[in-house]
Amino acid sequence: MPVTRARPFAALLARAWTLLAAVAIAPNHAHAHAPAAVGTSGDWAVPLSWTLYAAAWGLYLSGALRTAPDPRARAAFHGGMLLTGLAVFGPIDAAAADSTAMHMVQHMLLITVVAPLLVLARPLPQWRAGLAGPLRPAMDRAMRPMLRSLRRPMLWALLHGAALWLWHLPGPYTAALQHEGLHALEHACFLLSAWAFWWTVLRAPAPQRPLALMGLLFTLMHTGFLGAVLVFAARPLYFAETRSLADQQLAGLLMWAPGGIVYIAAAAWVARHWLTHAHTERVRA
Repeated sequence: MPVTRARPFAALLARAWTLLAAVAIAPNHAHAHAPAAVGTSGDWAVPLSWTLYAAAWGLYLSGALRTAPDPRARAAFHGGMLLTGLAVFGPIDAAAADSTAMHMVQHMLLITVVAPLLVLARPLPQWRAGLAGPLRPAMDRAMRPMLRSLRRPMLWALLHGAALWLWHLPGPYTAALQHEGLHALEHACFLLSAWAFWWTVLRAPAPQRPLALMGLLFTLMHTGFLGAVLVFAARPLYFAETRSLADQQLAGLLMWAPGGIVYIAAAAWVARHWLTHAHTERVRA
C-alpha cells in the first residue's frame, strides 16, 4: 500500500528534477551570480549541491516506502524541496545575479518558507529508514548532539541571527556572489540554521514555549533592524558600481515587512498554544 501511494510522488519528483536540471544548465544561468566574471573558481560547488539535493530527496522517497509519513508531512516535504530547487537552482537564482532584491527573495524563501516546511515535514524518520547497513547507526550518532541542542530555542535564535548578519556584511556578501563554493556555503548556513531555529520554535514542548516566543521576538527585532539598515543606507552597500540604492532599499523592505509578518504570525501561534496550555493546567489544578 505505501508503494502505491509513493508512485505519484516519484513521478512528480522525476518531472521536477528534469525541469530544474534544464533550468540549471541553461546557457544564461549565472552560477553564484556570474563568478566567471571575476575569475574565481568553485565549479565543484554546483554538482556537489545538486548531488546533495537529489540525494536528500531520493533518500526520503526510499525511506517513505518503509516508514510512511503523514500525508500533510509528505506534502510539506515535497513542497519545501521543490521551492529549494527553484530558489537555489532556478530562475530566482539567475535573477539574483543583477539584483540585491531578488537575492533577498532567494534568502527569505529559504529562511521563512522552506525551513518551516521542512520542520513540519519531519523527514528524519524517512531519511533514517532509507539508509542501509552501518549508515543508519552512523546517522544516529551524528544527529544525537544536534537533536539535544534543539531543546534550546535561544541558542539557535542566536546562531541563526549570527549567520544572517555575517553573510549580509558587505565583505562576506560580495565574496559569496563571486565564488561558487562560498555561495553554496552561504545558502547551507541559512537553510540549516533556519531549520534548527524553526524546529526549536514550532516543536517546542510546553515548558520551552516562553523561550521559543522570546527567540521569535528577538529574531523579529534584529532582522527588522537589518532590513532598516539596508533601507536607510545612504549608498549601496553591495556592488555600488552596478546596483542601485533603490534595489537595495527594496531588498531591505522584503526582509523587514514580509519577513516580519512571518515571525509575528509564528509568535502569535506559539503564544496561543502557551496560554492554552497554561489555562488547561490551571483548570486541572
